[in-house]
Amino acid sequence: MALDLIDDEQLIREYEKHHEKIWPEITASIKSAGVLDMEIYRLSNRLFMIMETEDDFSFGAKAKADEANQKVQEWEALMWKYQQALPMAKPGEKWLLMDKIFAL
Repeated sequence: MALDLIDDEQLIREYEKHHEKIWPEITASIKSAGVLDMEIYRLSNRLFMIMETEDDFSFGAKAKADEANQKVQEWEALMWKYQQALPMAKPGEKWLLMDKIFAL
């Protein structure tokens, strides 16, 4: 998945600082949704997320659970202070799925 950060060095440092130790409720939410592993990489202000999930993982189910989770909503609101939608994103979209074009 991909997403951009606001292109501001101070905001990017703050964003990375938040990710040094994310809230335990966020970790619990990610794991309970069936995410086995997650990594986020940054190149300049572009973020790339790689997720390994259980076979029955559902983005729809994760989104529904997140909507009902106050802590996840607080985290998302805080993170949006640093993030910006990709130019091709539709209104309300944040992280966008990427197409896999190569695997060795």
